[in-house]
Amino acid sequence: MSLNNQAAVKSEVLGWQASLNLSFAATSEKTLLVKRQHVGPLTVQRPFYPEGDGVCHVYILHPPGGIVGGDCLAISVDAKAHSHALITTPAAGKFYRSSGEQAMQIVEINVAENAAVEWLPQETIIYQGARLKSVVKVNLAATARFIGWEILSLGRPASNEGFDYGLADLHWQIYYQNKPIFLERLQLDAKAFAARWGLQGFSACGTLFATPASSESLVAVQSLIGDTKGRGVTRIDNVLVCRGLDNRTDTLRHFFEQVWAIVRPDMLQRNACAPRIWAT
Repeated sequence: MSLNNQAAVKSEVLGWQASLNLSFAATSEKTLLVKRQHVGPLTVQRPFYPEGDGVCHVYILHPPGGIVGGDCLAISVDAKAHSHALITTPAAGKFYRSSGEQAMQIVEINVAENAAVEWLPQETIIYQGARLKSVVKVNLAATARFIGWEILSLGRPASNEGFDYGLADLHWQIYYQNKPIFLERLQLDAKAFAARWGLQGFSACGTLFATPASSESLVAVQSLIGDTKGRGVTRIDNVLVCRGLDNRTDTLRHFFEQVWAIVRPDMLQRNACAPRIWAT
């Protein structure tokens, strides 16, 4: 059963049931968004080309502005051979407090030969008391390239709200030629939020993935981190995994943007070009 079908199975649960299917194809001049099919409150703005030479920047919109218990959102991205898409969001995502129902978000990204996808949504705010499951599955062809991140803010520290109750069940699955190369499940609850082996009370956490990443990128990111606490990077085969903890989401995001600026030229032969929406 596909991830989108899994989302459809939950249609009996009260809440928004939304899906978005995107497909990108390369032409001699640029990457085009050749398919955009949506059901419910998920859509995209028109594509942008700020890099001037063919990379397709797309912003995913969720008009309700947040996800509550019982909502189920499914996003599918298909990047055909030689295409290059950068996908982000115009604002932070939000998972609100739940009275018991679980919210679900499922993302499936397929990257064909010599294609590239950059999955760079803005941060996700997980309110105290939220109950959610998030799955990101990436399927890579032999010569595909992928950079993606997930940046989370738990509770609302500016309002002196921590994460004393709630549950975030987070999955990342990366497959290379249909074989798993990175599988991770992270469960964040009040205990994990406070524990020394968990988030140690830090309200912001995040992970960046890049593949295929070189040893030179690893060394460059290690140099960027230096002795900074709450930062780490490793390379598992050719998958670079960078993690961070912080008291401020904006500081953590700035760090990941710096890492992206290191790995992008090495992997994609392009300097970092921040989507204009990030500056608004």
